[in-house]
Amino acid sequence: MQFTKAEEYGIFGVLYLAEQPADRITPLSEISETQGVPEKFLAKIFQSLSKSGLVHSHRGVKGGFSLGRPADQISIREIVEDIQGPYLISKCLHANDACDRKDCPIKLLLCKAQDALIDVFGKHTVADLLAWQKEVPVANRR
Repeated sequence: MQFTKAEEYGIFGVLYLAEQPADRITPLSEISETQGVPEKFLAKIFQSLSKSGLVHSHRGVKGGFSLGRPADQISIREIVEDIQGPYLISKCLHANDACDRKDCPIKLLLCKAQDALIDVFGKHTVADLLAWQKEVPVANRR
């Protein structure tokens, strides 16, 4: 199981917005350039995030994006699920007919692992990541 590039880029893009003053509208090109994300790919990601209200899209010459809510009110789970849908660590957890085995012990294990992962994603916010980012030495940052 790995984070997709879309999830990673989406989180980094939202983190960048969270670092900006609350009233600032940030151009997509700036987010793309500073985060090292292809602009067209980031545009698709931010389209999903704006539909859910996690980010606000501002049109026009001075258009761009801003956070839809304060950073401490946006969970990592919301970002990930807005980009990719429900987070599933295995196909067998998606639908009952994805696996022929009944009462599979592996499925039970995967359910427990997924619940723990979703709990971590749900408990931590963009504000938490911003705080952690400040603790990481500059040389070890992206």
